[in-house]
Amino acid sequence: MDFPPFVHTRGQPLYTPEERRRRDASSWTVVQGVLAPVQFVVFLVSLGLVLRYLATGAGLEAATVSIVVKTLVLYTIMITGSIWEKVVFGKFLFARPFFWEDVFSMLVLALHTAYLWSLFSGSLEPAGQMYLALAAYAAYVINAVQFVWKLRLARLEGAAGGASGPASGQTVEQPS
Repeated sequence: MDFPPFVHTRGQPLYTPEERRRRDASSWTVVQGVLAPVQFVVFLVSLGLVLRYLATGAGLEAATVSIVVKTLVLYTIMITGSIWEKVVFGKFLFARPFFWEDVFSMLVLALHTAYLWSLFSGSLEPAGQMYLALAAYAAYVINAVQFVWKLRLARLEGAAGGASGPASGQTVEQPS
């Protein structure tokens, strides 16, 4: 089966040698490597606060603030990740190796943005807002797994080709 040129298929390298060189030389790689675990920690804290509110009815303000912070961190990592993609692949989004991850990232962004809209418009009651946040978080987890998988593939590809990542010897991708 022939796939469109924007779709990464099994057996294709994630990076050309030039893309790998740009990735390893880019300061945006380090930015993504810092923001990804920060976002994950913010997600875990927020998830706990949302679940606490849904279970007990206590802590609405803390849960709400945590979701807004998580959404702002998501926007930050998406913007910086788009810059990273432009530096490495010449496209702000939907570069061949990360096409499907970026497609799913749009769903993650849409759900987080829908939460903000529901919060500021009052279109949903607090419990409905929390369930919408949980849907956004479920999509985030799926998207994070997509990026972790690509990170693993990039590391295996780098090890097989003898290429090394940034100074730590690891490669970093753009999780959303």
